[in-house]
Amino acid sequence: MMNAKILNPFLEAANEVLAAEAQVQVTRGSLTLQKSAMTTDDVTVLLSMVGRVQGVVLYSLSTQTGLALAAAMMGQAFDAFDSLAQSGIAELGNVITGRASIKLAEAGFQTDISPPTLIQGKAVIISTLDFPRLVVPLTTPLGDLTVHLALREQVGELAEPFVRLALKTTPMEG
Repeated sequence: MMNAKILNPFLEAANEVLAAEAQVQVTRGSLTLQKSAMTTDDVTVLLSMVGRVQGVVLYSLSTQTGLALAAAMMGQAFDAFDSLAQSGIAELGNVITGRASIKLAEAGFQTDISPPTLIQGKAVIISTLDFPRLVVPLTTPLGDLTVHLALREQVGELAEPFVRLALKTTPMEG
């Protein structure tokens, strides 16, 4: 099972970001383990994490919830899930994950996140391979948002994304 030190930052971040950006209160449902790799919602925002915590974070929601959240965040009505609404929902996932990564870093779990990818359509297979997927449903007055966490702590030697070389400099002669 996933460490609560990894789970809680995402739940706290989702509460904070949804309250600040969409002015909604969040109620958390029961945690479950995902058994299927198939999406069940219309819209999924996917972000990868690397570092001390690695894996994938998914945020899934219906198109209707996406439209309502985008409208609340941007202060305008949306008739269709157009590129602006899509961008708003992708950015919502990005901001939640970014805030969670700050909280993780404060707890000693330094991580980096990828830019968000927005996937539209039900029954899309998103395999998290050997990472168990913890599912946390969040209910808001604008609709439900489900957080899928397929994360684990990297133990042992942490692979650096960039090789850091310490070079001695000597004055050039001549």
